[in-house]
Amino acid sequence: MNNVESLVSVLVPVYNRKDIIIETLNSALSQTYKNIEIIVVDNCSIDGTWELVSELAKSDSRLRVFRNTTNLGPVRNWLRCLEEARGTYGKILWSDDLIAPNFLKATLPFFSDENVGFVFTSTRVFSSNPDQGKLHHSIGTTGIYSTERFIAGDLNGLGYPVSPGCALFRLEDLRESLLLQVPNAVGSDFSMHAIGNDLLLFLLVSNKYKKFAFVSDVLSFFRAHEGSISISSKNCKLPLHYNLARAYFVEAVRPDLIYKLNASLYLHLLRYPDSKDYGVVDISDFYVSNRSTAFSRFYLMQLMVRKFCRKFLAV
Repeated sequence: MNNVESLVSVLVPVYNRKDIIIETLNSALSQTYKNIEIIVVDNCSIDGTWELVSELAKSDSRLRVFRNTTNLGPVRNWLRCLEEARGTYGKILWSDDLIAPNFLKATLPFFSDENVGFVFTSTRVFSSNPDQGKLHHSIGTTGIYSTERFIAGDLNGLGYPVSPGCALFRLEDLRESLLLQVPNAVGSDFSMHAIGNDLLLFLLVSNKYKKFAFVSDVLSFFRAHEGSISISSKNCKLPLHYNLARAYFVEAVRPDLIYKLNASLYLHLLRYPDSKDYGVVDISDFYVSNRSTAFSRFYLMQLMVRKFCRKFLAV
């Protein structure tokens, strides 16, 4: 079957989002690409979310809704969505986010190239109006790029996505690379805080394929609010766990990048001394077994200049 005829599973894990979940689901139902199913798994909400989504499902057969009898934690709920999905491609749509009506129609054709592992779009982060907000992940012009560029772009802090909410994947790759846990030496439970599993998905799929595709149009919209993981995670928690995920990736898959990543980890420790609260006091603490703390001083200088320009020159 041609990829433009394939079933796409839109995966919506949800917990306590009664005020915004219908808007999210309507953005999925409004896709101009019609061969879709929308998998909603309610993680035992207590605010009326389940009643809303189950009622909406009565009016549209593309909605397939499920409810956990107990709260499984966020990542297990993501995986439950994958268990229920029947498509060839998978689009994770977080319960507080939106996608443009042409998201799937604009991204799906790139998979006609079997070397393309995923496609992502420019993203706007908004608070109330999706037409207003800060632009993210705008890395260039629409087209196909080397996945080495994605990996380097992430390690270099160049604004590449960590959240698959802006992307489309093959469902088989989501099942293979969206991990319940990220191995680490500090005892952090990635299944419960759900920070880093998302980035690791991109990195693992990047390592599997030669290419990724990018659509410069703003077709994904992330809602910034107090209930979101990125907003509610305080202090060093967010950057720490993303760096733990990066450290696992380079240690397990790309040890040739340890020398460069260590420079970023060194800067992290300078910026976030409270990382010690999570048991991370040295570069080696980011890794499971690697004990090399050497890093590229040239690469460190590049990172520092880039951070300075971004902060003070808006570059």
